Amino acid sequence: MTADDHIVFIVDDDARMREALLELLDSHEMQALAFGSAGEYMNANKPDAPACLVLDIELPDINGLDLQGQIAQSDHPPIVFITGHGDIPSSVRAIKHGALDFLTKPFSDEDVMTAIRAAVTQDRAKRSDRAELAVLRQRYLTLTPRERDVLPLVVSGLLNKQAAAELRISEVTLQIHRRNVMQKMAAASLADLVRTAERLAIPITHSRRPGGDRL
Repeated sequence: MTADDHIVFIVDDDARMREALLELLDSHEMQALAFGSAGEYMNANKPDAPACLVLDIELPDINGLDLQGQIAQSDHPPIVFITGHGDIPSSVRAIKHGALDFLTKPFSDEDVMTAIRAAVTQDRAKRSDRAELAVLRQRYLTLTPRERDVLPLVVSGLLNKQAAAELRISEVTLQIHRRNVMQKMAAASLADLVRTAERLAIPITHSRRPGGDRL
């Protein structure tokens, strides 16, 4: 993990805590930005990079748990909560809604760094997954309407002649569409195409039936 491929956001109204965390992260060659309130964090221009959000519970403008709820539906960084007033209900609520960790002040440098590194690693993986999914969606958009009809039939496991009959086209035409689908979706095999369809949440509405040649 290099200093220019990630960012740690710190949201805490305690200036001394912000400074301490900034110094700790700097000593581990991790770059960070600190904010004194949820509003400052939300309004800031933030780098588009794998990140972690170190979030205090008690803030001057909004409770940290409430902020977690507000950004829950967005592509926000994994959250590591820190608080000087921790309790079991708060920690349960935080973890239940996706927080990676919940640390009570005073916490050790080792504990907070372990949590932050895990959060950045998790966010990097999520970003990679979203990027791969975006590529698959772009490939899907290159399919013609007929090819989009063929795709779910192919991944459902229907035989060539069954899929052709379903669409009321010839088996030869079906095979041409199937080949085009494989090429446009960059699928090396039928199994690869099935995995792609699962990633794209393409509904499988048919199943293999006896008879005919296998795909």
